[in-house]
Amino acid sequence: MKRAYKAIILAAVLTTGACRKDNEYLDVQPKQVIPTETLFSDPVLVLSALANLYDRQLDFSSLDNGWASFVDFSEAFPSENGSSGIVQRNGWGYGEWGTWDYTYIRELNLFIQRANASTTLNAADKARFLAEARFLRANYYFEIVKRMGGVPLITDPLEFTGDVVSLQKPRAKESDIYDFVISEAEAIKDQLPASSDEKARATKGAALAMEARAALYAASIAKYGVNTPQVSLPGNEVGIPANLANGYYTKALAAAQQIINGSAGSYQLYKEIPNLSENFASIFYDKSGKNKESIWVEDFKTGSTKVHSYTVNNQPYSSSEEGGDAGRLNPSLNIVEAFEKLDNTYAPLATTDANGNPIYYTQQQDIFAGRDARLEGTVIIPGGVFKSQAVDIWAGYQLADGSIFSSSDATALRELPGTTQNIQVIGRDGPANGKEFRTQTGFYIRKYMDPATGSGRRGRRSDVAFIRYRYAEVLLNAAEAAFELNQTSLALGYLNQVRSRAGLTTPLTQINFDRIVHERRVELVFEGHTLFDMKRWRLAHVVWDGNQMSVDDLKSNIGLATKRNTQPWGLWPYKYYNPGSPNNGKWIYKEVKPNLVTGANRFQFGNYYSQIGNDILSNNPKIVKQPNQ
Repeated sequence: MKRAYKAIILAAVLTTGACRKDNEYLDVQPKQVIPTETLFSDPVLVLSALANLYDRQLDFSSLDNGWASFVDFSEAFPSENGSSGIVQRNGWGYGEWGTWDYTYIRELNLFIQRANASTTLNAADKARFLAEARFLRANYYFEIVKRMGGVPLITDPLEFTGDVVSLQKPRAKESDIYDFVISEAEAIKDQLPASSDEKARATKGAALAMEARAALYAASIAKYGVNTPQVSLPGNEVGIPANLANGYYTKALAAAQQIINGSAGSYQLYKEIPNLSENFASIFYDKSGKNKESIWVEDFKTGSTKVHSYTVNNQPYSSSEEGGDAGRLNPSLNIVEAFEKLDNTYAPLATTDANGNPIYYTQQQDIFAGRDARLEGTVIIPGGVFKSQAVDIWAGYQLADGSIFSSSDATALRELPGTTQNIQVIGRDGPANGKEFRTQTGFYIRKYMDPATGSGRRGRRSDVAFIRYRYAEVLLNAAEAAFELNQTSLALGYLNQVRSRAGLTTPLTQINFDRIVHERRVELVFEGHTLFDMKRWRLAHVVWDGNQMSVDDLKSNIGLATKRNTQPWGLWPYKYYNPGSPNNGKWIYKEVKPNLVTGANRFQFGNYYSQIGNDILSNNPKIVKQPNQ
């Protein structure tokens, strides 16, 4: 867990074990540690302690060292030699994604206990601090339950008095943990500021966004869990009864609507830039007061230790500010083709005509014309621009006889047939099979990339915030809940707001489950939702079925929730070389599976809930094992 960015008084304060006595927390004797009664009498010191607890919140994906989570699940390719195993394996271990940090829960419980006991904090400060700590505790329990199912629900600091048995708590039902998260959000929401300007600390909007997401997860597990009876336990530690689904959908919709109607602050979709693709990209780096879309973020600050290397790791190779360290996250053609056309239809990118002949494009970007603006706000396409510099993405020349004329690197110059001059025959940014730090799919990532000068240097890095909750997701949560409650008109209204911002100006008039799944995929990709959405809908074992993907698999069934997505594909541009032909110098494209993609993602039933460690099971015989464990 992260420990940086905190006051020195916390260096030894908040690292206690899960079963230490209360008097060992915040009142230990080293002279650099402030006594508990002093700490909880000064709001500045309390905020310092709380900052540590904020910094230790768990995110599935992150911007500091979490870029690799974005290249899983076939939505991208990892262009880094040490990460090639991601596309060479045939599934995930049963222990993937798990968490069980009761040390953190204990410290939150102790903070709540000590802050509540304080007689010197003023009432307003005390109420807010308590609400923030309860929010963090609820949000972490949410992170646990969506990975582990039901876990022991501990809300008081346990004290070891020599009786180990008294500390051994059984797992709660999965629904009990979701109920706790929802009830905590309701209990604390009015103790938090209703402000869209506060981003890094908990607000009423953050509490309601957490409630809406958690209730939606519980509802969909209850509804769709019937499709996977293998993923349940008789005591409901895993699995939620189907008859609870509508109640959870109702709570999800009500929580989301409180944000939508403005009672939690003036949140709204970001609409500041006329270019809709750049507008979408700006959501993720604009930290000014104009950005009313982000609700709760993990913030960073240049000039401090709280910065991240996301832009360093993923900037296009040709524009790397220090050279060489770049290009790790290459979005796949799979996700690129999911962005629909502006007439609300799905279609693969047109590489050949009806007779199988190549289609020739005058400009590289022409093949992507007329698509959802979120495409270029999420992905840097061939010929796209980052930091005012066009990327140089092309795989070589195709000759008139259909053969490919290329090299392994842009610096390896060659003479084209019939010429005597050495020229560049491949893009500086790739694609080239196995070429580390160059794209191997034909694309680079745009979402969360920092356009500020210096953000690609290791010595400076980036302070772009990671958005944990944002308004567009709230609208999509509301749309899904309304759809499941048969409130079709309401669901369409929320969905069309998000789509209109992306340039899809012809409103949808019909909605189905496939549309719900599709819209979340293209709006929220590379934000940490992919895995958990597929799990809660019980689609993960269907979408990641372990079978290799053909070109037909890639290009068919776009827009279906059950579409196979087991291997990341690429789209490679080639210059056509045939002097005298009217197509000479134009661009053609080919669907390519990178050579390193040898595995095919297989999600097994045992992956729906992460395995509980043997150490936990041996220390607490009351813990029931996971199904399939």
